Amino acid sequence: MVGTPGPLAGRRVVVTRAIDQADELAAMLRERGAEPVLVPLVQIIDVADELARLSALRPAEFEWLVVTSPNGARSYARVHSWAPAHVAAVGTATAAALAEHGVSVTLVPAVQRAEGLLSEFPDAPADGGTVLLVQAVDAEPTMADGLEALGWRVTAVTPYRTVTARPTPGEFLAALAADAVLFASGSAASSWVRIFGTSAPPLVVAIGPRTAAATRGFGLKVDLIATDHSMKGLVDALEHHLDPRV
Repeated sequence: MVGTPGPLAGRRVVVTRAIDQADELAAMLRERGAEPVLVPLVQIIDVADELARLSALRPAEFEWLVVTSPNGARSYARVHSWAPAHVAAVGTATAAALAEHGVSVTLVPAVQRAEGLLSEFPDAPADGGTVLLVQAVDAEPTMADGLEALGWRVTAVTPYRTVTARPTPGEFLAALAADAVLFASGSAASSWVRIFGTSAPPLVVAIGPRTAAATRGFGLKVDLIATDHSMKGLVDALEHHLDPRV
């Protein structure tokens, strides 16, 4: 017996992730009957001197490792095969990327953004404590400043940056003709506006409040914000919006 098509059946959904990171999200969309439109808007670039600096650091010298994105998790795993006793990830996607490389995560906040992690992060011991923070070159200072306010001595390393990737003419047209676009980062939204201006598909979905705020700041409307700030959460938000019974 053939099941009833779901609310994403036949929908064209733009995936803006870097080309080497789009497979998971595209597969989820295909499983639910959607047609992913792959339009990579960001490219992840190594920062060689910072990656070398990260490699030279000894995880044993830190009490905590804090990672703010899956890209940071991958950068860390490229140069270290183990981690400090305590590891914090800003969200489930970052935690999953660490787990793929054998790094067990101690803390994932209920509210999956910098402020949520800081609200659950312990105060430093009376004699101080050390944190290794891995994030992007253009990361906001929220995490580093917040950890220092809790009394921690923070070593921040920025081993990667994101840059705009230019779509082909075919990708450009397909993106604007789609039914929805998914943004998993503020940098993707920024790249979108550089390329497309404020033109967008009818539904714009952000992975979380910080990405939504950045997207709105660039002049785009945001129709949906994922409750679970993950790739699955993006797809769930779109599906539930199109059919609240899902």
